[in-house]
Amino acid sequence: MSRRLALTLAFALAASPVAAEEVVVFAAASMKNALDDLAAQWQAETGNQVVISYAGSGKLAQQIVAGAPADIFVSAAPNWMDEVQNAGLVVEGTREDLLGNTLVLIAHGKDAAPVEIGAGFDLSALLGDGKLAMAMVDSVPAGQYGKAALTALGQWDKVEPAVAQSDNVRAALALVSTGEAPYGIVYATDAAADDNVTVVGTFPADSYPAIVYPAALLTGAADAADKAFYEALSGEAAHAAFRAQGFAILK
Repeated sequence: MSRRLALTLAFALAASPVAAEEVVVFAAASMKNALDDLAAQWQAETGNQVVISYAGSGKLAQQIVAGAPADIFVSAAPNWMDEVQNAGLVVEGTREDLLGNTLVLIAHGKDAAPVEIGAGFDLSALLGDGKLAMAMVDSVPAGQYGKAALTALGQWDKVEPAVAQSDNVRAALALVSTGEAPYGIVYATDAAADDNVTVVGTFPADSYPAIVYPAALLTGAADAADKAFYEALSGEAAHAAFRAQGFAILK
């Protein structure tokens, strides 16, 4: 090979763009605003692509166990991460409790009167003939936490017939935002993401289990970008994005 040809090939290889890697993230629907912001920033900095699938944590866990291709999972409750870990799909040593949240009662619009959630609180009287929007109470963490809170407050049996269940917490938020349901139970971070709802009350912390978002790298992760984005979830930029939406930082 001539020296000129060798130099030409060297320059061509140096000029060739490095192929972008794709990171597939399955994440609880309540993380959408913060995680979208973080992903956009990380993509701009690295040139890699982040594809995020948002849904209720139970649905995502079931999809992962069934073989859906995902590199990272962030659940809104430990029990659904347990399902994935028990199936042998979590990379050993990578599971971390990432975030915390709080449970609130929201109302449609910006002028709703506040209520005191505690002893003597009568949610059924507040609802009247209206519906209470909640995520699925048997499979979606926000719904499970909400049912636990209402049960602890002696309200579940009274309001259960009025509950309008949605596939995930953002869908429940949308029902209240559009006025289809006058009230709903969501995370504080969801309420902060919608200007058409008002937080009228906060559920006592001792009325439901602590809200914890565990994250883990999955065994399907195949490249350096997967690990890099997972590590970025605990970085300063991520903390800023999560705090901006009202999450508590646990790691």
